[in-house]
Amino acid sequence: MARDALGPVFSALSDPTRRHLVETLAGLETATLGELAAGLPVTRQAVSKHLAALGEAGLVESTRAGRNTRYRLTPDALGDAAAWIDRVGAQWDERLRALRDHLTR
Repeated sequence: MARDALGPVFSALSDPTRRHLVETLAGLETATLGELAAGLPVTRQAVSKHLAALGEAGLVESTRAGRNTRYRLTPDALGDAAAWIDRVGAQWDERLRALRDHLTR
C-alpha cells in the first residue's frame, strides 16, 4: 500500500488553530514561536505542539536563527492537497453536468 501523503495534511488542517497558523505564515516570510503565539488564546507550548504537527505534515519547516527558531510555510504539501480537491471537484462537476443533461432531455 502506498503511503498516504495527503492524510497528514488534511489531519493537520482539521484544527482551527493550525489553520490560523498556516494563514499567518502564508502572509509572512518567517515568524518565531512568540510572534505566532501572540494574540492566540492558547499557550506557547500549545502553539509549539501545533507547529510540530504542521511540520510532520510537511506544511511548516523550522530553522534556528541565533537563539530563536524561525518557522516558514512550505506550500508543496498544501499545493498537493489543493490539487486533489480540484481533481475531485472536477469529477463531481462532470457527474453533475451529466445528470443535468440527462434530466433536461
